[in-house]
Amino acid sequence: MTKTDEYYIKAALREARKAYGKGEVPVGCVIVVADKIIARAHNQREARKNTLAHAELLALDKACRKLGRAILDDATVYVTLEPCLMCAGALQQARVRRVVFGAAEPKFGALGGVVDISALTGFNHRFEVTRGVLAAAAEALMKGFFRELRERKD
Repeated sequence: MTKTDEYYIKAALREARKAYGKGEVPVGCVIVVADKIIARAHNQREARKNTLAHAELLALDKACRKLGRAILDDATVYVTLEPCLMCAGALQQARVRRVVFGAAEPKFGALGGVVDISALTGFNHRFEVTRGVLAAAAEALMKGFFRELRERKD
């Protein structure tokens, strides 16, 4: 049975909730090959004290290790928030087949927010992008997290 984009975004949302519970910006990511989740991750920037510890990069690392290769041209990446430029660049370098995300990110997004690298024609690889899958759920998680953060500071 082929699972839907919503099914996999729900899995990414579960990862995002893990980040939320740890005080991290609630972004979650799963990577799927042949209709099977091969990697899961959530933001860990604060825990690792590392700006590179975004959900997408951690999931890409896990997927590459599991498959024993750097090129993931048969993979679909599901992420709760539109990837930033760093993560979108890594997805480009991994030559993923497709990226599906939930909430748009107008301040940092690189797949339609600030810029859209998937639309640039100069790269030797382009990937398909599906935007807005379960966006309301992803947005609610982000808004709740930042509201709580502001309340704690007051």
